[in-house]
Amino acid sequence: MNRAQTPDTEAILLALRERVGGAHVSTDVGQLRIAQADRSGFVSDAAPLCVVYPSDAAEISAVLSFANAQGIPVVTRGAGSGVAGGAMGSTGEIVLSTDRLNRILSVDAQNLVARVEAGVLNGFFNSELKKQHLWYAPDPASRDISSVGGNIATNAGGLMCAKYGVTHDAVLGLTVVLPDGSILKTGRSTAKGVTGLDITSLMVGSEGTLGVVVDATVRIRRAVPGSVITVSAYFDSVTSA
Repeated sequence: MNRAQTPDTEAILLALRERVGGAHVSTDVGQLRIAQADRSGFVSDAAPLCVVYPSDAAEISAVLSFANAQGIPVVTRGAGSGVAGGAMGSTGEIVLSTDRLNRILSVDAQNLVARVEAGVLNGFFNSELKKQHLWYAPDPASRDISSVGGNIATNAGGLMCAKYGVTHDAVLGLTVVLPDGSILKTGRSTAKGVTGLDITSLMVGSEGTLGVVVDATVRIRRAVPGSVITVSAYFDSVTSA
């Protein structure tokens, strides 16, 4: 079942389907309703125009270049696990979902570098790395339901950030599609690299305002043997702590 469409809406949807394929553009009421909310519990006032599910950088580029030319707002949505409303679509907006960007592209166990698409869930990524006695350090509380791309967009932290850093500290390079549809590659694919402007750091934590992350080259680590132990301490005051 699709919601009622105005002639302008029909023209926009037709143009999007021509660019990315009809199966990648949804006006299903259920999908639109999902795109109106995140884990905050809030829901936008009205459904977005549609949800688009591109599967590569070229399709994202086609969507953004079209939306930019038409002046249509685009909301990038990962797993929808955020609690700040950043992925909620509303009236007249295109919601661009990274659900189909779900591949682990490469794992270099020798150099401790991996390349992963934005829609891969953090928990799944780590479960696959575990098979090679490796792991990815960023550890947001939502790791089992949040995507790597969403973690990058929000510069997610987590329980282990004091020792291993936040997401920014694990990201070496990115493939990003800019609002006009240009495809930009930032950073490096090596453990060390200090040349040029640090555009990667600018993108991490930008909440989708500067571009859409397609894939990321990230630093991984060798798994440490032993049990995980949690220690809690309580203090009467900040001074005593």
